[in-house]
Amino acid sequence: MLVFAHIGLTMGAATLAAAVVNHKEKESWLVSLSKYADIRFLVIGSLLPDIIDKPIGHAFLSNGRVFSHTLLFLVLVTVIGLIVYKKNKGLWGLSLAAGIFTHLVLDTMWLAPHTLFWPFLGWVFEREDYGDYWHLLFQLLLSDRVEAISEVTGFIITVWFGLRIIGKKQVMTFIKTGRVH
Repeated sequence: MLVFAHIGLTMGAATLAAAVVNHKEKESWLVSLSKYADIRFLVIGSLLPDIIDKPIGHAFLSNGRVFSHTLLFLVLVTVIGLIVYKKNKGLWGLSLAAGIFTHLVLDTMWLAPHTLFWPFLGWVFEREDYGDYWHLLFQLLLSDRVEAISEVTGFIITVWFGLRIIGKKQVMTFIKTGRVH
């Protein structure tokens, strides 16, 4: 998955989950999501594994899915999130973990068990030859329908979120708190 697929599909899935949990309330889906997540950190978490792993992995390990594409990383962030929540009811850590979780799902990491279960299946990450990485990404978008549809759908959801926040005149509230009222 690429940037908009990760952001949009993560926000879309989280919004649907919040709407289901909060189905009896007469609130917008965006307000429902704001009760359960800091949307800023949800978005950051949806991209964090690539933000960390792409530069490190491609520069040193010939693989863009390394340390932060593992369950170990997800568990560490989740534990930190639980500690933060227990201490001061802050949702940012759990929101970050939820974003990372959806990233791993969208990247179908179960198909790469040596990475997902690192270091339990060995300490070495598999090497992959990408050639020209940017050319590969462009080719992927043109040749893989699932990738293209995911990216377009994610873009539409991301734009929808942005327009809803602007329409509710909640931009500054969102920037400061990660919530929409």
